[in-house]
Amino acid sequence: MLITKKENYILITSDENSFSEFYKSFSEQEKELEKEHLILNFSNKINISSKDFLLFLKYAQLKKESGTSFVIISSSGNVDDFPENFNIVPTLIEAEDIIEMEAIERELGF
Repeated sequence: MLITKKENYILITSDENSFSEFYKSFSEQEKELEKEHLILNFSNKINISSKDFLLFLKYAQLKKESGTSFVIISSSGNVDDFPENFNIVPTLIEAEDIIEMEAIERELGF
């Protein structure tokens, strides 16, 4: 797992060969990043199912409750398979847009 600090968020990129390895690494590091906006970027070499994505739902909910954002970048996920407040997008630009939009919503009190 590669962790890159950006201006407004932390970008976490998978360098593992399996989802279970990545999820284990993420779970171990997540507490250290709880006050940061997170973007997870999965490599195409990891095969991820909808069930796998749902393991991150609890983290997404915790992030929202703490006033931070959580976005997953993946071209393999079907957005319609997930709750509306669970952010899965196909590109980094869209993930950055979500973080910006959620920051505006928090400023406006939504």
